[in-house]
Amino acid sequence: MVASRQDAWTEDDDLVLAEVTLRHIREGGTQLAAFEEVGQRLGRTAAACGFRWNSCVRKRYDAAISIAKSQRQQLKKMGRISAPAPAVVAEVESVTTPPARQAPSPVDFDKSELDEEQQIESVIRMLVNQKELSRRVKQLERELEGKELEIKELTEANERARKELDQVQGVNEDYRALVQIMDRARKLAFLQEEDSNKAIFKMDENGNLERVEK
Repeated sequence: MVASRQDAWTEDDDLVLAEVTLRHIREGGTQLAAFEEVGQRLGRTAAACGFRWNSCVRKRYDAAISIAKSQRQQLKKMGRISAPAPAVVAEVESVTTPPARQAPSPVDFDKSELDEEQQIESVIRMLVNQKELSRRVKQLERELEGKELEIKELTEANERARKELDQVQGVNEDYRALVQIMDRARKLAFLQEEDSNKAIFKMDENGNLERVEK
């Protein structure tokens, strides 16, 4: 029994629903069978798949539905598929289609079949390209998140390095001030020593200078 999922439909889910439903229309199958197949693949109920198709997805594939129905008519005329029962016809015809056309001549039939085959291939390529584009966008979003995280880490590292440099510069300033103080103290001590070594003279009774020993 298929489990009922409550999560939102993704673009990939919608693509699977469109591809399977278009294939069933083209091959003379029923929408119910298509919804059951999609439900098995996506883990959803057939009713949920039918609701999603009728409420959202079908409107995006009007041209592809018309092409698939035309292909179904051609396959029936060629005997590749049998005509469905009236109830099945009613179900498949629930999809809006253009007015029926007159049967083409053999030459026109071959040309029309070729053109519509090319259109079907074009639609399939479009679906594949859309899926690949979605995958690439998600990959670029992940890469952008990684770059933003890397920039944040580099910014924080740069801020730490700036603070460390400021601290080192502060220490250098303190060291230079200490050296200057020590240099001034050394000079002052040297001058005091010179002063203490100078000779002292005094005048005697006869007016002569004589050296006084310390």
